Amino acid sequence: MPIFEYICEDCGHHFELLIRGSAEPACTACESANVTKQLSLPEVKSRVTHSKAMRAAKKRDQRMNSEQTRARIEYELSHDD
Repeated sequence: MPIFEYICEDCGHHFELLIRGSAEPACTACESANVTKQLSLPEVKSRVTHSKAMRAAKKRDQRMNSEQTRARIEYELSHDD
């Protein structure tokens, strides 16, 4: 039972749908049967994409850590006796 990607020609909604047997796809937004199957590309994972994801996660974590530290310092300063 494959999952296919579709776009509705009537409302432009892009969606994924699990098709069972000979079922006909219909738009999940407007229920129109006027849909077009889209080309689905598999997700590629490699050492390069993994290292890019890890660098992005480290940057995100550093940014969040500095924001939390800044918020904690501001809280402590505003509640200092």
